[in-house]
This record gives sequence, structure tokens and C-alpha cells, in this order.
Amino acid sequence: MDDRLAADALAKKRFVVINVLRLSGVAMVIAGMAVFNQGLDLPEEAGVALMVVGMFDVFVAPLLLARRWSSNQRP
Repeated sequence: MDDRLAADALAKKRFVVINVLRLSGVAMVIAGMAVFNQGLDLPEEAGVALMVVGMFDVFVAPLLLARRWSSNQRP
């Protein structure tokens, strides 16, 4: 029974990590948009970088983490 509780706790931690990663990616995309709208006084290249990294954090990184943490063994 103790192993099951430990596994549940680990799954909850991983779920939180993935969702915090997604939210930080959304924040980066919003910051990149603010650069393009002159809300932040940064060069446009910084806005592009923020948006690209933010999109990666929202769409790709959670999939990579989920695959790495998956309990299903793949060949």
C-alpha cells in the first residue's frame, strides 16, 4: 500500500511540474507579444526568442517530459 501512495505522490508532482512548465511558456509568449506591441522596451529579437521558447515550453517540452516519465516501456 505504501508503494501505491508513493507512486500517487510522484504522479501528482509530475503533473504539477508539467502544468507549471506550460504556464511559464504562456507567460513567455505573452511577454514576447508585449515586446512587439512596445509594452516592453526590448529589441524585437528578444520578443521572437521569448515567443519561440514559450511555444516550445507549451507544446514540446511537456510531451518530452511525459514520454520520459512514462511507466509504459517503449522499444
